[in-house]
Amino acid sequence: MAATTATSQPIHWKDIVAEKRQRQTASIPKEWIIDPPPSSQLDVTSFPDKCGLLTDRELEITNTTDVDVILKKLASAEWSSVEVTTAFYKRAIVAQQLVNCLTEIFVDEALARAAELDAHLKSTGKVVGPLHGLPISLKDQFKIKSHETTMGYVSWIGKYADSNSALVDILYECGAVPFVQTNVPQTLMWAETYNVIFGRTLNPNNRNLTSGGSSGGEGALIAMKGSPLGVGSDIGGSIRIPSGFNGLYGMRPSYNRVPYANAVNSMEGQESILSVFGPISNNISGLKAFMKAVVDSKPWLKDPLALRKKWDEEAYALLDRDGGKKLCFGILWNDGQSVPHPPITRGLEITKAALLAAGHEVVDWKPYKHAEMVDVISGIWDSGAEEDFATVTAPTGEPILTSMYDLEAAVKTEAAFRPPEGQPTMTAYQLWQLHKTKLQLRQEHLNYWQSSVSLTGTGRPVDAIISPVAPRTAPTHGNNIDAAYTTVWNGHDSSVCVVPITKVDPVLDAKKPRSNFLSAADERNYQLYDSPETFVDAPVSVQIVGQTQEEEAVLGMAEIVDAAVKAYKATSA
Repeated sequence: MAATTATSQPIHWKDIVAEKRQRQTASIPKEWIIDPPPSSQLDVTSFPDKCGLLTDRELEITNTTDVDVILKKLASAEWSSVEVTTAFYKRAIVAQQLVNCLTEIFVDEALARAAELDAHLKSTGKVVGPLHGLPISLKDQFKIKSHETTMGYVSWIGKYADSNSALVDILYECGAVPFVQTNVPQTLMWAETYNVIFGRTLNPNNRNLTSGGSSGGEGALIAMKGSPLGVGSDIGGSIRIPSGFNGLYGMRPSYNRVPYANAVNSMEGQESILSVFGPISNNISGLKAFMKAVVDSKPWLKDPLALRKKWDEEAYALLDRDGGKKLCFGILWNDGQSVPHPPITRGLEITKAALLAAGHEVVDWKPYKHAEMVDVISGIWDSGAEEDFATVTAPTGEPILTSMYDLEAAVKTEAAFRPPEGQPTMTAYQLWQLHKTKLQLRQEHLNYWQSSVSLTGTGRPVDAIISPVAPRTAPTHGNNIDAAYTTVWNGHDSSVCVVPITKVDPVLDAKKPRSNFLSAADERNYQLYDSPETFVDAPVSVQIVGQTQEEEAVLGMAEIVDAAVKAYKATSA
């Protein structure tokens, strides 16, 4: 049923979208409008430094990627929150004009908040909290009082929140400055970012490529250094894919470590494969700053599902693993279903060589029933997704997107994370059997992991698995229809951190001929790598996969991997 006016005249969903877009445009200060580069300029990551909008001081602020450094300068009043927020806001607006990454923009409100924090610091000499004065971007899933959160649905335009999400309240209490919300795909259940309200978000490293999804707006914004720290969500890879595709650090925490209460979502009520919130940043310090601040705030007092689990500094320091002096990593070269493209394999080889050079052990890791776990997860989603999407879109008659190419795409995208059209309704009992199978797979995988003690030489099982984020770098728009490399870890509720390694090099990453394929998905993935030049400048990243509820240890190990790779590349240059 379409929306209506007071006189009961139907309003077409396109008219609702047009009005929303006008309001978004009006929220951008006119003096921050720039002359954008030509569309032929694919890598626009450095354009904010050259466009003339930001002052030298603002460039210094926004090019400081270490969140700990920003927080120290804010706490000492060397930088004010107003000037830091202004600097990142201006850069975010530049990013919006180049890669279309924002949804909600509330400049005056954010600057007023920053001014309050500056006044508090000046009058008391104390910071409000561990994130004092720090601008933080939020995926368009969070409720911020008096603002809309559409999540790509036309039917949610005009719905203003009367309270904040629990995590937003915590960020305010920690002294942060929420300042923008970022673009998502309609329904969230896509590994790219496009919807009929705000359109498509592009990858700043190569605008012909996708920014990933569903936290693609966050990925693109942070890659443009338009935010020092952002929050995304992940049900099948939606933090890790944008982090990997944009060359960023990102963390998928385990279920209920970060509060989700009073946020909007798809498939609400589905509690077997939970969506989780987690941080994305240009520096791994941002991930720790976020996780520690949130956990130390006792989120279980605001969210009944949040775990009553304190921050574990000893686990972060890897004290139960000899302080991280000698770790053993398993490298997953492929998942048994799709062989990664040449740049992904090269990234794994760099990581292995770096860890060996740093004195750690590396063993090959054979996948254990990855396809079975991904199939079970898809079945759980499919049990109610089609009805969920139809229910939400019904009030306006807006289309349910069946492709990330564009609204008019002639061919429906067949993707494992999308419900088959017209699928018969599943009974509760049938759904229970999927839950039962998932639990059995988790038990088997835990046993498999524990048995790796015979391979490591450390007296411990493998400390973490190093895996591709995807069997490809960011592909061209509409072609990221496989999230198996990330989704499998959602099924196991693993704590996972993404670390950037390198970028596509057309010379080093030449396409290699193949005639035998592991699966139809493998053959399709191979065909996507039509030419290395298509993917020039695309980031290459890896996942550091731990076991469930190991956020602190995974962050500690990710820091070790990151430092080893940087040292190895410096000596190999």
